Amino acid sequence: MKKSFSDLINSDKPVLIDFTATWCGPCKMQAPILKEVKDKIVDGVSIIKIDIDQNPAVAESYRVQSVPTLMVFQKGEIKWRESGLKTAVQLEKILRPFVLAAKEQGA
Repeated sequence: MKKSFSDLINSDKPVLIDFTATWCGPCKMQAPILKEVKDKIVDGVSIIKIDIDQNPAVAESYRVQSVPTLMVFQKGEIKWRESGLKTAVQLEKILRPFVLAAKEQGA
């Protein structure tokens, strides 16, 4: 069963959404970085790619005007948001406090 966007972001554990597009060069560079981060953090975070061209309503509802735009959601709330290419080190530094907080809360 396919989950809705709101189901995805309402998780107790942090969810990193990568708003992306197939035609976007920096988005293509971001993909292996996200995989590296996921491999290091493992179960602590969910990483989901949303193609803005295939999901314009979601992109519009969050006012995504450039790609890549990365957002961290936890329990349905935006905890962090930034546009542009991010390194694995930057993303780990951003995600770690959310992952630790979720673990302390038993997520």
